[in-house]
Amino acid sequence: MGANNSTKTAVCYENEEVNFNHFEILRAIGKGSFGKVCIVQKNDTKKMYAMKYMNKQKCVERNEVRNVFKELQIMQGLEHPFLVNLWYSFQDEEDMFMVVDLLLGGDLRYHLQQNMRFTEASVKLFFCELALALEYLQSKNIIHRDIKPDNILLDEQGHVHLTDFNIATLVTKGAKITTVAGTKPYMAPEMFYPRGEICYSFGVDWWSLGVTAYELLRGRRPFHIHSSTAAPDIVHVFHTATVTFPPAWSEDIISLLNKLLERNTEDRFSSLADLKEFPYLSEVNWDAILEKKVLPAFTPTKGRLNCDPTFELEEMILESKPLHKKKKRLAKRVKETSKSRSLMNGNLQKHLESVERDFIVFNRERSKQDVNENQKQVTLDQTKEEDEDGKNNNLQSL
Repeated sequence: MGANNSTKTAVCYENEEVNFNHFEILRAIGKGSFGKVCIVQKNDTKKMYAMKYMNKQKCVERNEVRNVFKELQIMQGLEHPFLVNLWYSFQDEEDMFMVVDLLLGGDLRYHLQQNMRFTEASVKLFFCELALALEYLQSKNIIHRDIKPDNILLDEQGHVHLTDFNIATLVTKGAKITTVAGTKPYMAPEMFYPRGEICYSFGVDWWSLGVTAYELLRGRRPFHIHSSTAAPDIVHVFHTATVTFPPAWSEDIISLLNKLLERNTEDRFSSLADLKEFPYLSEVNWDAILEKKVLPAFTPTKGRLNCDPTFELEEMILESKPLHKKKKRLAKRVKETSKSRSLMNGNLQKHLESVERDFIVFNRERSKQDVNENQKQVTLDQTKEEDEDGKNNNLQSL
């Protein structure tokens, strides 16, 4: 993949909005509920990224445009060492694109499927890094609502990065959320209360983190709950089941997991402050962890993608509109635009036009440049003021 999109010489796009043509498509590496992911290289800087692309028509037909826009809105305001950060967002006639940090270590679900059983030391560091990410999100009034191994990616050194803000939500300070969203096996008990009684906050993410940590250590989840399990059955599990721990586990990790898998929200750990007071974590150097100075005990295999290789085969063989053939397809489509639009369902066409109009374009690189320029200007203004004050003082002394 990518041969049809290669650029032999680096091109400067300084005065041009970032678009699909600015990237070389290298290979497909994953897919989500309504989007696919590939590795790309930006032609001018040669930096590598992951590019998620979502077909507009499919998003409209599945009523998922609102979630895409919400995810873009949330990710624009985030930047953290343990998140998968957004760099660019743009669109073309067919797709919406999100260009994010490239993590080559694979997601934790992939490693579990390879029968990897992580040590307590590994999980403890994962946990601390994710706790810092959750604390950051909490400071931004964001509940992720989908913490699970599938949404935790590793970099090449083995540090974790939280991704997928598709069902994340912004919460007004002090308010509670009443809408249900998430992946059932990782959802907190309070999300299964009877209709009208559902009321939750940031604590649901810490419950999910507890389920995830348990699964990473044991290879299975603490409760026998599946995506197909009915809500009443899940409530019954929470009322009757007891979490069991292997005898080889330390009392410290068991105590921590019990504080995260606490059904009573008032007693559950749900902030970094709670963790810092916990004996098991009292000696953790949180600043060193934030700066990635603590080396992970588990390092992903280098020289491989750590993902399912069938994604690329699906993209090349099964996909009706493969990304690597987009340029030729869109060039041909320009000639047929008027004809295809006349045949398209009027309501669908109206929604697609709305998507094109309301899509949120983003360029973190340019935003950083603007901030730097503003800071330089402020410094220059302050220097001028100081010089003028000095001249005035000299005049007064005369």
